[in-house]
Amino acid sequence: MTITIQEFFSQLFTNLPFLLTVLLTTGVILVNGWTDAPNAIATCVSTRAMRPQTAILMAAVMNFFGVLVMTLINAKVAATISNMVNFDAHPDYALIALCAALFAIVIWAVAAWVFGIPTSESHALIAGISGAAIALNNGLSGINGAEWVKVIYGLVLSTILGFGLGFLVVKLVAFLARGIDRRRTVRFFGGAQIAGAAAMAFMHGAQEGQKFMGVFMLGMFLARGSAAAGGEFVIPLWLMAFCSLVMGVGTSIGGYRIIKSVGMDMVKLEKYQGFSADIAAAGCLLISSIFGIPVSTTHTKTTAIMGVGAARRLSAVNWGVVREMVLTWVLTFPGCGLIGFLMAKLFFVIF
Repeated sequence: MTITIQEFFSQLFTNLPFLLTVLLTTGVILVNGWTDAPNAIATCVSTRAMRPQTAILMAAVMNFFGVLVMTLINAKVAATISNMVNFDAHPDYALIALCAALFAIVIWAVAAWVFGIPTSESHALIAGISGAAIALNNGLSGINGAEWVKVIYGLVLSTILGFGLGFLVVKLVAFLARGIDRRRTVRFFGGAQIAGAAAMAFMHGAQEGQKFMGVFMLGMFLARGSAAAGGEFVIPLWLMAFCSLVMGVGTSIGGYRIIKSVGMDMVKLEKYQGFSADIAAAGCLLISSIFGIPVSTTHTKTTAIMGVGAARRLSAVNWGVVREMVLTWVLTFPGCGLIGFLMAKLFFVIF
């Protein structure tokens, strides 16, 4: 199943809940580019391989191509997100519930940005739509367990693989560069880290863009009376271009607070370590995207940085900052899920 741009505009101007869904989804994508994408470039800024403004511009461009290219190759992540919840039971309220979920995500993401905490928009998205689906169905029948379990796989994969690859890659890099004049390695890894950050930004777009396109597709199917749960769908090229452009604009707005939290406060990195963290995180995201597992780019990048820092010594990691981030991740599922649930109940009364 797919939807044409003509069908999209037809629904947009005749269906108020769908219009609100489109506006809120666009807002969530913009906020994601604003608050989440800076994680991709945090290390190259912290090691001074790139200036913040240049790095943000590069991230915006690579996010755009990540959304576009990876979705053309493999749209499994988008399908997982779209099929994760069941909104079919009450079609009259389905779009209202989806609006409530997206509103909850925006509230959570903006609050995290205000406090400079690198929360995961992926976790917020999953929690928000799950809470709204539970509210719509008055129980767990709104959750598709077979798809939702992939979220658990993603949490485990991004934690273990992100940390493990970060640890192994930096050890390998240090081994290969042993005996080489330090000044030469600094120049080399300065350039290499720019390439690593570009790869990380590309994979951020590949993962995050697909998640939000999955929500877009769900909203469009609900607007015309079918959620296509468990079915196959084709993401149209115009939607890929739109989502990637919005995410790129969000990234270009900035996000220095998040860059500081991830790239500067948690671990003090040298250029070869920043390169190792970027390559490890990008590799983990690529594997996840190929198998259609939705993972948090924030979570993946942060655990990769932790692995790099731990490879030097455990005390090199600022565990106070790590503890704060982990607490935020732990709170995101119940917190944003509860907000999604409550917003859905409130929206049912209002609309």
